[in-house]
Amino acid sequence: MPARYDAGMSNVDAQELAKFSDLAHRWWDPDSEFRPLHQINPLRLEWIDQLAALAGKRALDVGCGGGILAEAMARRANHVTGIDLAAKPLGVARLHALEAGVDNVDYREIATEALAAESPGAFDVVTCMEMLEHVPDPAAVVQACSRLVRPGGWVFFSTLNRNAKSFLFAIVGAEYVLRLLPRGTHEYARFIRPSELARWSRESGLALQGSRGMEYNPLTRRYWLSGDTSVNYMLACRKPA
Repeated sequence: MPARYDAGMSNVDAQELAKFSDLAHRWWDPDSEFRPLHQINPLRLEWIDQLAALAGKRALDVGCGGGILAEAMARRANHVTGIDLAAKPLGVARLHALEAGVDNVDYREIATEALAAESPGAFDVVTCMEMLEHVPDPAAVVQACSRLVRPGGWVFFSTLNRNAKSFLFAIVGAEYVLRLLPRGTHEYARFIRPSELARWSRESGLALQGSRGMEYNPLTRRYWLSGDTSVNYMLACRKPA
């Protein structure tokens, strides 16, 4: 289990911010280290849209990085806000949105907990993808996401399961054998079991609505959604009206 951070500290890992900031200029290169994100983004977007119906909604993407999911949601939603604490990826996200002519997305350098205190219940949909395993206190982020969504709204999380198979697939396979990701991208001790994430969600006032796993075939280089949550998985939650 990740160690809980002290109340006086920000819920952020400086080394994690530096890691992704150093790669910021490659965020929108589909053949770069971020290729997996580009490949799975349509799958995630469709699942989110099927459940939450993005049209006409205000959405928030927590830990948005360079804006791959945020910009895609903005093409369907009324307005999208992306937040992150890494300044360089946010700069890349703003520039790409400008170049792409997507004017209904904005990006802010602000912590999830700070935005929750500032704008509780401001969003219809909140997404937090591949971010929880990079912060000292993921449960605090889950709680903040719950505060940010309006009653009746949806919250989506994605992260990595913690078991022997996920260690083999997500670290040994993805980082060392297939080299889909840079070495050191993930730390196994920070992986989160679905039961843990579901418990944090319930304790934050969210009701679990469904889950999906993400699988990958290294021969065909194809990703797909399935019911297997043993490695990469997503949870969909809803805040009771």
